[in-house]
Amino acid sequence: MIQQEKDFQGFSMSGFWMLLGHIVVMPALVVGLALAASKGIIGIGLAATIIVLIGIFWIISMIGYMELEPNQARVLVFFGKYQGTFTKTGFYWVNPFFAKKKLSMRARNLDVEPIKVNDKAGNPIMVGLVLTWKLKDTYKSMFEIDSQTMATSAATGTTTVSSIMKAFENYVKIQSDAALRQVATHYNYDNNEGDANELTLRSGGEEINEILENTLNERLAMAGIEVVEARINYLAYAPEIAAVMLRRQQASAVISAREKIVEGAVSMVKMALDKLSEEEIVTLDDDKKAAMVSNLMVVLCADEQAQPVVNTGTLYN
Repeated sequence: MIQQEKDFQGFSMSGFWMLLGHIVVMPALVVGLALAASKGIIGIGLAATIIVLIGIFWIISMIGYMELEPNQARVLVFFGKYQGTFTKTGFYWVNPFFAKKKLSMRARNLDVEPIKVNDKAGNPIMVGLVLTWKLKDTYKSMFEIDSQTMATSAATGTTTVSSIMKAFENYVKIQSDAALRQVATHYNYDNNEGDANELTLRSGGEEINEILENTLNERLAMAGIEVVEARINYLAYAPEIAAVMLRRQQASAVISAREKIVEGAVSMVKMALDKLSEEEIVTLDDDKKAAMVSNLMVVLCADEQAQPVVNTGTLYN
C-alpha cells in the first residue's frame, strides 16, 4: 500500500515575525504612503490604491496563523489538494488559503459496554472490552473515511477538532463491537464444552487479548487508527443461562471433589489393609476384608460424621 501521508514541505514562518509585520510594518507603510501623498511625493490615487492593497493583504494574511501543541497535527489542504501534514510544535504562519484541519494525535481510552454474543458452542455470553487508541496516519483519518461529514454540526454547519475526534471515537466503537463479536464466536467460554487444552475466552488471557488487538488493528487500519492496547474487561454468561451454568459449574466442582475424596479414601484403605497384614495384627478373610473396606469407605467418603457401632464380639465368629 502506498504511503500517502507526508510532511508539509511548503513555505512557513514563525508566527511572531508575521505578527510583528501586522502590528508594526504594515501600519508604518500605510502612514508613510499617506504622508508621501500629502506632500505630493506620489499621487494620491496611487497611494490610495497601495493602501487598499495593503489592507486587503493585512486582512487575508490574518487567517494564516496557527498554533500547535505537542501531539497535535494540522492537515493542510489547498483548494481540495492535500499538501501535507504540519506537526511542528509552536506558533506559525502559512499560506492563508490553506485549509488547516486540526487533529489530536494523543492516545484515548474507550470502554465498550458488554454486548451479548454466542460463543463457539452457541452459548449466549456477555463480553466487554477496554482499549487505548490513537491516530497514526492523518491522510487516511481525514480522507479514507467520511470523518469530516460525520463531524459537521447539523445546527451550525461547522466542524471542530472535538467533533472530528468524537466522530473517530464513534467509528472505533462500532468497529470494536464488530471485532469483539468476531473473536468471541471463534472460542468457547470455558473448556466444559470441548478439549481441556483448547484456548477459551476465560482461560486465554493475554493470548485472547493479543488476537483481539490484531483483529482491531486490521479493521481500523483503513482509518489510520492504531490500537495501542485492547483487553477483555467483562466476561460472563448471559442472564438467561447464568443460573443453569452456575449449577453446572457447581456440579463439576462437586464431582472433582468427590474424585479426590474417593482417590484418597482408596489409598487410606489400602494402607490400612497393608499395615494390618504386614504387622500381623489380625488375620482377615475375604469377607472380613470386604466388610472392613465397606465401613472405611463409608466413614471416609460420607458428607456427615459417621456414627460408630461398637462390636464387642470376636472377628472370628
